[in-house]
Amino acid sequence: MNSINENGCSVCQPGKENYTTYTTKLGRKRVRMYQYDYRTESGELFSCCAPTLEACRERRDIWLSSRQ
Repeated sequence: MNSINENGCSVCQPGKENYTTYTTKLGRKRVRMYQYDYRTESGELFSCCAPTLEACRERRDIWLSSRQ
């Protein structure tokens, strides 16, 4: 698995996004998930996990709109 963290800390650059996929088991079904980080220009970090990259970006956009 690719890591988007180094020693437990996000390596995401300001104004950029970083993500990786992983597979986990939900019940008896194996599902692909995205681990997603976004760091604002001011350095605030948003991080989430979701089944699609689009869902991660939607959550990020909601988070960003609540910050303004």
